[in-house]
Amino acid sequence: MLEFLTYLVVTYGYLGVFLVSLIGSAALFVPLPAFLIVISAGATLDPFWVGIVAGLGAGLGETIGYLAGIGIVKGGKKLIKRKLSAKEKHWINLVKDWFNKGWGPLAIFVFAATPLPDKILGLVCGAIRYDWKKFLLATLAGKILLHLVLAYIGYFGIGFFLDLLHL
Repeated sequence: MLEFLTYLVVTYGYLGVFLVSLIGSAALFVPLPAFLIVISAGATLDPFWVGIVAGLGAGLGETIGYLAGIGIVKGGKKLIKRKLSAKEKHWINLVKDWFNKGWGPLAIFVFAATPLPDKILGLVCGAIRYDWKKFLLATLAGKILLHLVLAYIGYFGIGFFLDLLHL
């Protein structure tokens, strides 16, 4: 699979970077090393544009998790046949309230910009029917930031960033 992802970037340049990031983020249960491709592409292409197109691809790919979360609750009927307990309903309402009070975009951004499990958060956002536009904007912002950092790691080398952190 890594060879195919590399082929996309070598053959299609920035479009290949976009596709690699899109595929890597859309894969829900199979981890793909798309970040390695972004680092490599940052060393050979303009790292700014690598970060932008990779972030856009990754952000759009994350919507697969959101859509899968919507599928968990389809047409108002839960696909899970058992009744939710009072405790489960309480936690679901707590998450909805927390997201709707304005903390949702911040949480989505932080999960998207870091190695935290943002796919799980996408599933949750879809399941609670969080506003898709807010989800997408926060995800795109976080993914673009993350991929800019990855591309510049490729451009400058990991040693540069370790020196900045005094490691």
